[in-house]
Amino acid sequence: MKLATVALPVPDYDAAIAFFTAAGFELLEDTALGGGKRWVKVGAPEGGSALLLAQVADPVPAAGGRVAFFLETAEFEATAARLETAGAMFEEAPRDEPYGRVAVWRDPWGNRWDLIQPA
Repeated sequence: MKLATVALPVPDYDAAIAFFTAAGFELLEDTALGGGKRWVKVGAPEGGSALLLAQVADPVPAAGGRVAFFLETAEFEATAARLETAGAMFEEAPRDEPYGRVAVWRDPWGNRWDLIQPA
């Protein structure tokens, strides 16, 4: 088994696609399902699990406000800059932990993420 896809509630498919592709993700699939629904998947260029962008009227941040997603990178500064340019908001300055360099950021819908460059 492997965890392939995780649904992420967003208020608008196209705005979410714009954010994630500007942040460096790839659009993996965008299929119309009828009735205004779409199957929209984005993922990191290096592979791994994908995000299914699920359009809902009033998205609630995942995990009750805790960090819900963990994005690993080999290029911390470049990835952080790309995320900020795309519209991510960092909550803290990067810090070094035993497992690597990390900083918490929020996507435009309030979901909290860790950006991690593993040690």
